[in-house]
Amino acid sequence: MQQFLNSPIRAFFAYREERIVTLHTLALESQETWFTYLMKMGSKTLFGEKHGIDSKTTYREFTQKVPVYDYNALFPYIDRIVSGEKNILWPTPIEWLAKSSGTSQGKSKFVPVSDESLKENNITSAMDCLTIYTNLFPDTELFSGKTITLGGSMQELYKKSPLRCGDVSAILMENMPAIGFYLNAPQNKRILLHSNWEYKLRLMAKSTIKENVTGLSGVPSWMLLVLKEVLARSGKKSLSEVWPNIEVYFHGGVSFDPYRAEYEKIFSPKKLFYMNIYNASEGFFGIQNERDSDDMLLMTDNGVFYEFLELNEEGRDNGKVIPLSEVQVGPTYAMIVTTVAGLWRYEIGDTIQFTSIHPYKFRIAGRTTHFINAFGEELIVNNAEKAISEAALISDAIITNYSAAPLFLDENKTKGGHQWVVEFSKAPSSLELFASSLDNALKRLNSDYEAKRSGDLLMAPPKIEVVEEGTFIKWLELRNKLGGQYKVPRLQNNRKIVEELLMISNIISHPDRL
Repeated sequence: MQQFLNSPIRAFFAYREERIVTLHTLALESQETWFTYLMKMGSKTLFGEKHGIDSKTTYREFTQKVPVYDYNALFPYIDRIVSGEKNILWPTPIEWLAKSSGTSQGKSKFVPVSDESLKENNITSAMDCLTIYTNLFPDTELFSGKTITLGGSMQELYKKSPLRCGDVSAILMENMPAIGFYLNAPQNKRILLHSNWEYKLRLMAKSTIKENVTGLSGVPSWMLLVLKEVLARSGKKSLSEVWPNIEVYFHGGVSFDPYRAEYEKIFSPKKLFYMNIYNASEGFFGIQNERDSDDMLLMTDNGVFYEFLELNEEGRDNGKVIPLSEVQVGPTYAMIVTTVAGLWRYEIGDTIQFTSIHPYKFRIAGRTTHFINAFGEELIVNNAEKAISEAALISDAIITNYSAAPLFLDENKTKGGHQWVVEFSKAPSSLELFASSLDNALKRLNSDYEAKRSGDLLMAPPKIEVVEEGTFIKWLELRNKLGGQYKVPRLQNNRKIVEELLMISNIISHPDRL
């Protein structure tokens, strides 16, 4: 039956090509339209009343009346939404909260999700993604089979609330159009939304192994576990033998680079198309639109008004916030969004670089703060500082300095993890106790880290590398950065600094090798 649906569905998405042309040619006009709409809707909210927003507010007035917000600043409003109050940030009912980690206010942050954001942003963007793919591959047979969609789970709020809460992917799964659910595998929400990840991954593999799978969608780290389970169950040497018609993997959430070689290996000799997308709890912002470039097209007609703060070596203090019309190719910008979910001039924490302005295309540059997000764990400095302090207290240690980075998957590792480079002025009573205490504290402080460490499925326990006294000072000295205002970055999403620290420590301990 489904093979007969491929042609009409493919024709439908080909018909939507005009949508993508609009994104290419009328980006600024679309932004003006959405700005006007957002001002109109904002005037009906408590936030709008407090900041003097009305339907006639101009962009210049908007920038004068509304400061740039991060989550901590917006939290008092969100907390009132969690409690069930209406018309706080958005005038239509908020029934959902997308849960994401990474805030100093607590273990998780809660991002409001409106009906408008589901329809105008997330669902429309998903359809745009399929439209772009169909136009890149006019002869696609994607819709003749099923797409394995690996999402999150619904969760409990930290306090009593009338709202439902979950990972944004789980919320989208709950609100997926009927045709989307029909094309999905498995077609069982009990499996798709299950909160026990070890159990869920096994069921995902078992229920999809005999399907005609033509596509994949999800975070690379978790999807890899499902795929390896399928491969083990099948007894085949390659997943191309299990699913001979598979053609595309839609991925986002974390960098795909550490995983590419592993994916190519388990699908060999078949070549999949790896399609890069940029979606987050705050919204769906970008889609790869060329075969030979990972750069993404900015979603300018999907319920989001964009602003950008240019960053430089001195940081952000003197940076100017500009609209899309003023961005340039090259500089690094912090992305600021105003959305149909009631996020107002909200700095999401990601930095981007534009690679084109005709059309507006970009690549993700990093985060505005130091972080590790190699496996979807979204570990921030606030989490690290609290956890390592607790580990030192428990193990009777005194820490001089530390820095951490991911240990990526390779052919010899079944899972990745984090490597912590630590300089002690007083060694812990037990290094094993220090490591386990650090791990436990991070699980408690960060729900995404906790999920990735669950059952040792995806991430190994932290690996502690004790370095020689003076290692961190020497690193700063070599960069002419000695002084109270400078320090070695605590967290990095790449291994450059950690490798440099380990090398310096080795030189200090073995000067004869110079």
